[in-house]
Amino acid sequence: MRIGITCYPTYGGSGVVATELGIELAASGHEVHFISYSQPFRLTGRDNGIFYHEVPVSNYPLFEFPPYDLALASRMAEVAEFYELDLLHVHYAIPHSVSALLARQMLAARGRCLPFVTTLHGTDITLVGLDRSYLPITRYSIQESNGVTSISNYLKEKTLTDFGITSPIEVIPNFVNCDVYTPYKDEAIRNEARRRLANPGEFILMHLSNFRPVKRVTDVVKVFARVLKEVPARLVLVGDGPDRSAAEWLAHELEINDKIHFLGKQERVNELLPLADLMLMPSQLESFGLAALEAMACRVPTIATNVGGVPELIDDGVSGLLYPVGDIDNMAEGAIRLLKDRERLDVMRDAARKTARSRFCSTLVLPLYVKYYEQILAAAH
Repeated sequence: MRIGITCYPTYGGSGVVATELGIELAASGHEVHFISYSQPFRLTGRDNGIFYHEVPVSNYPLFEFPPYDLALASRMAEVAEFYELDLLHVHYAIPHSVSALLARQMLAARGRCLPFVTTLHGTDITLVGLDRSYLPITRYSIQESNGVTSISNYLKEKTLTDFGITSPIEVIPNFVNCDVYTPYKDEAIRNEARRRLANPGEFILMHLSNFRPVKRVTDVVKVFARVLKEVPARLVLVGDGPDRSAAEWLAHELEINDKIHFLGKQERVNELLPLADLMLMPSQLESFGLAALEAMACRVPTIATNVGGVPELIDDGVSGLLYPVGDIDNMAEGAIRLLKDRERLDVMRDAARKTARSRFCSTLVLPLYVKYYEQILAAAH
């Protein structure tokens, strides 16, 4: 198939999943065309069968806000026609599904069929889409999509309830390449790599996100501060965003900044994650929790909040530990108990890797997308 993919190219779950999906599709013989305002950050440009089309946005003085959604619709229609795309797959409802709907209508007027699939990722439904000014257009574009998928049962139910959607929604979970995200086979090599981040005998706690308020990065620092009183440890923060400075300030106030590494955005997180002992994900809301899955594939259990789609990924007490939002004391206590009980930690690490391999590997999830595309194409023609 020839598939057009549109996503936000930034450091966030929806962009990561869309990019990884494109890479996996191309690796299995499909032709993939990314259409976005800049190249997705995990796209290296070295993959066969992957093409990137930038969306130019005019900046006339008349426009207070450049109309990206209209420029995107034009580019989608153009690329679909020039490269004979079979379908579009847009990630994040706003504004991508609206742009895809326009592109479909533009081509239909010229006698060409271009079905599109919308994948819902979370904040497009839980935050942005529920804004009264966006709700009608979000609902309409979801209803008008040829196919709709969501990354968790939680998100499916929320979309059906909050938006009154009557068309079916297919749940296809996020995934991870279990050959790329994998633990070190040689413990000596892992220990050597850990020396860049921690001294021998120190545990490594990690957090990976886009540092938006919903991720509660300051909670990560607070949990770590409590852990540090009981066990020798380092905190590694991967990513960047609006709450980074608040986390840095807090680290200085608590006088633990010398124990924390702010690494910023990193492209090769698959090389960092296996170095960790625990992942911290104290989010206000997660529709899935991709960072936790990537950690689990690397044999790293996660201490997370019991919200949204997280319980569909992490089995509490087996592959990780779940707590209420803001329960910093118990999160820290749970982490301390795990780190002091090497045997239990090892069992949980094995369970985390097993969960990723048995339920969320790309080899298991990719065929679900391909089968769904085939259904959509069959229904559209």
